[in-house]
Amino acid sequence: MQTSLFDDQSLRDPLAARLRPQNLAEYVGQHHILGEGKVLSRLIESDQIPSMIFWGPPGVGKTTLARIIAHKSEAEFIDFSAVTSGIKEIRQVMQQAEASRRLGEKTILFVDEIHRFNSAQQDAFLPFVEKGSIILIGATTENPSFEINAALLSRCKVFVLHALKEADIVTLLQHALTSPQGFGNVAVSMDEELLHMIALFANGDARTALNTLEMVIVNGEVRDGTIWVEKEMLEQCISKKSLLYDKQGEEHYNLISALHKSMRNSDVQAAIYWLARMLEAGEEPLYIARRLIRFASEDVGMADSRALEICVSVFQACHFIGMPECSVHLTHAVTYLSLAPKSNALYRAYESAKQDAFNQMAEPVPLHLRNAVTKLMKDLDYGKGYEYAHDHEDQLTDMECLPDSLQGKMYYQPKAIGSEARVVQRMKDIAQWRAQHSQQKGK
Repeated sequence: MQTSLFDDQSLRDPLAARLRPQNLAEYVGQHHILGEGKVLSRLIESDQIPSMIFWGPPGVGKTTLARIIAHKSEAEFIDFSAVTSGIKEIRQVMQQAEASRRLGEKTILFVDEIHRFNSAQQDAFLPFVEKGSIILIGATTENPSFEINAALLSRCKVFVLHALKEADIVTLLQHALTSPQGFGNVAVSMDEELLHMIALFANGDARTALNTLEMVIVNGEVRDGTIWVEKEMLEQCISKKSLLYDKQGEEHYNLISALHKSMRNSDVQAAIYWLARMLEAGEEPLYIARRLIRFASEDVGMADSRALEICVSVFQACHFIGMPECSVHLTHAVTYLSLAPKSNALYRAYESAKQDAFNQMAEPVPLHLRNAVTKLMKDLDYGKGYEYAHDHEDQLTDMECLPDSLQGKMYYQPKAIGSEARVVQRMKDIAQWRAQHSQQKGK
């Protein structure tokens, strides 16, 4: 008699747990570190495992890999959660590991979400890592450079795990349908196309893919002892993709960086894509709008001063109507900035002036540029020699406004592109006028 999905007690555990690989041969993905001759493969095969950090997105096999390593090295495996454990629990585990070390036994301590430990908790591992009481394997979705203490990080080898490729996930799903630990003992009718749809939806996350497969099979239509999974059912289950994003983490900065650099490179298609990635993952639209305002002056500047006006207007639009309606306004600004002529002359001008402000002696403001608002100030020659530009026909004077040590310094050096080309000519005209009048005055 055909075993029914709903009667099989072996299927009560989650599919992802039932299919967890037990050895490297069953492990899928991460060929860049686990392929033949790769560093981690050699370390595992030679049983020379150091303390290490696995850094990668969710569902790529960090915990599974740590368990495989522990089994291969015949070490005691302690699974430790940074969410539920404190320093007291750390010390208890360390004492247990130290006792095992004295008996010649190795202990692998796996700490999931190690970035959630504070500095003091991370420091508690240090002495035990140093003397070899434990082999620490930490897993994190956050950049270890920012989230792991420098002292602890320096004693660990960092391995970067990548999101699984679509082909890898399809392989996992096919295995789930045929394996006795999966649905191998259940008659399931499901087109290959649907496996690719799940793999695309999972976005590199094996756990999401397996959970989705389990959901559609459990909700499939049972006819004549077979579970039929239709495209319509799958579409209901994957109607909303959960994009990897952390507003305070590295992915936040990676995506805004991608948006900026795409606009700077005048790649409007890429810029719109990265904008959509941020918005659909839940980014605050006003944050993006503020960054666009900065970009308008930093990367476009005087080459097209309309860019700043448009970005300020878009910020106001986002403030007034919010998401999802303001997505089109942000697209307007991103498109304009991408296609605008580019000049970073304003940014470079300020950075150059800032360096002089920091590094040069803080010279006093020249007397002729000071306001003489009291009789004493006038007696001290405040304002003496000041020339009011509007009193002159050309609205120009040859008066020096920089301190003596900086005279002749060129901070703003416009580029001959877009509207800034006219600025180049204007600055040439002013310089020429001043040179002529200086000669006439015998300067």
